[in-house]
Amino acid sequence: METVEAAMAEEEEAKKSKMRKKGGFRTMPFIFANEVAEKLAVLGFTTNMLMYLTRQLHMPLAKAATTLTNFGGVSAMTPLIGAFLADSLVGRFWTIAAASLIYQVGMLLLTVSAAMPVFRPPPCSGAGGAGACDEAAPWQLAVLYAALLLNALGAGGYRPCVVAFGADQFDESEAAERARTWGFFNWYYFCNGASQLVAVTAVVYVQDNVGWGWGLGVPTFCMAVSVVAFVAGYPLYRRLHPSGSPFTRLAQVVVAAVRKRRVPTDADDAAALYENDDMDAPISLYGKLVHTEQLSFFDRAAIVTDGDLTTDTSNGKPSLSPIPKPWRLSTVHRVEELKSLLRMGPIWAAGILVITAYSQQHTFALQQASTMDRRLTPGLSSFQIPAGSMTVFTLLAMLTTLLAYDRVLVPLARRVTGLDRGISYLHRMGVGFAISVAATLVAGFVERHRRESAAAAGTTDAGTSPLSAYWLVPQYALHGMAEAFNSVGHLEFMYDQSPESMRSMATALFWLSISLGSYVSTMLISAVHRWSAGADGSNWLPDNINRGRLDYFYWIVALLQVLNLAYYAICARCYLFKPLQLREVDNDAKPQIELQEKASPLSH
Repeated sequence: METVEAAMAEEEEAKKSKMRKKGGFRTMPFIFANEVAEKLAVLGFTTNMLMYLTRQLHMPLAKAATTLTNFGGVSAMTPLIGAFLADSLVGRFWTIAAASLIYQVGMLLLTVSAAMPVFRPPPCSGAGGAGACDEAAPWQLAVLYAALLLNALGAGGYRPCVVAFGADQFDESEAAERARTWGFFNWYYFCNGASQLVAVTAVVYVQDNVGWGWGLGVPTFCMAVSVVAFVAGYPLYRRLHPSGSPFTRLAQVVVAAVRKRRVPTDADDAAALYENDDMDAPISLYGKLVHTEQLSFFDRAAIVTDGDLTTDTSNGKPSLSPIPKPWRLSTVHRVEELKSLLRMGPIWAAGILVITAYSQQHTFALQQASTMDRRLTPGLSSFQIPAGSMTVFTLLAMLTTLLAYDRVLVPLARRVTGLDRGISYLHRMGVGFAISVAATLVAGFVERHRRESAAAAGTTDAGTSPLSAYWLVPQYALHGMAEAFNSVGHLEFMYDQSPESMRSMATALFWLSISLGSYVSTMLISAVHRWSAGADGSNWLPDNINRGRLDYFYWIVALLQVLNLAYYAICARCYLFKPLQLREVDNDAKPQIELQEKASPLSH
């Protein structure tokens, strides 16, 4: 028996040694190249898509905005499916590869529909297209929606896996590697932002000045390059094997706890709860979760009662040691997996309204920019900045903030907190929430000034304003700063605090918060349309925003964000970090449980 165990231990150590030879920073060029190309493809059509829908397909503004937010919502919801496949069946590498191919088909269809006139309604009548406009036919919209659906499905496989797959390239059992994992999230978002910067400048310029066929063809080509770049790194990747359905394990804990709901628990006797390191080994490569007193109802799932253990196996041969019946008995580690996800829920939910505010950049802020003086140098130059490229100020602010955060703030904060990451991700998210509130407030005041300028110049009915589009820069820049703090912190929180075997699912939950934020935006727009409708058909959000009250809409969003910030502060103060007992800790590593207690942002 000891010989068999020794052989198994040697085999496991050999696997880990082989795994350590792969991964690391040498895989980052392949992963980042894939991310840059993918983001260039996606942002290449979503950034300026409002203009395509309103000017090429002749959609009303509200319908176009709703279409885009719904597409964004679906794209952020499908990652739950991709994450399930990656964590339980396929693995992250193959999920990313397959999803990228689906993405490619969707981009090809979108490019063809934009390049061929038959897929668009005829141009508007009258001089300069100022006359009546026919909306796109149902079959033309069906082609558009099919392309968007394929892109959403591709996003479902790609988005939840690429971040987790990149972080997988670093061995968390070593302190130096774990520190690199935290830095990875910053650089991942930096590459993400750099690709977006190219998309909202060069690609949008091609769309506005050369044509939509070329403007979408370039991102489609980039998407093909991303697939090749990612697959090329196959021999170098650390590829963790899927460990079974996480949903099944969570359900087993709930069922077992409910079955034993009348079994008394002893909070002082946690050692009596069932543990099985061999059974949990595939889902706890770096360490196992230890017992916590919160959500003690679920501890009942780990209490051993009569009939919970058996010696029968699936092959009919008796086991040398008792085996738990999974729907009657769970290990402490599996119970704590469920507890960790439930504790993360309130923090995760707080990120929804930030996305609601951020999504206005691609709808109403874009419409604001299209009505303003977008000359590069007002009074001196005739070159106009494309309305879709105004988000360049968001990206520049985000990239600058990320660099300053990594090179300046982290070293300074590290001296105070002792944390390798400088400040906790919960502190980082809180700063992002506050900046986002400021961005929305500023947007409301700028919109009021823009509308008043249009009235003073007598251009209200023309739907334009003489005010320079540079007035929009503060709100765009503040949103970029907020994203650098909140989104990176949120993503890092979801990855770090989720159970090890559910990290694709945790990343999918991050995208789900984006989905819900988009849907909240849709519902809020619809509600404002309904509540603000006047007897004469007017409302706050008409196609001609000079006749509306977009500033009121911004301030409603700001009020909701203030309430959300207060909610987040309460949740962060009460949050209990997951306690992880590392399986292997090198000499320089800090105990993980101590590290997490020290990282608690608001409890001291």
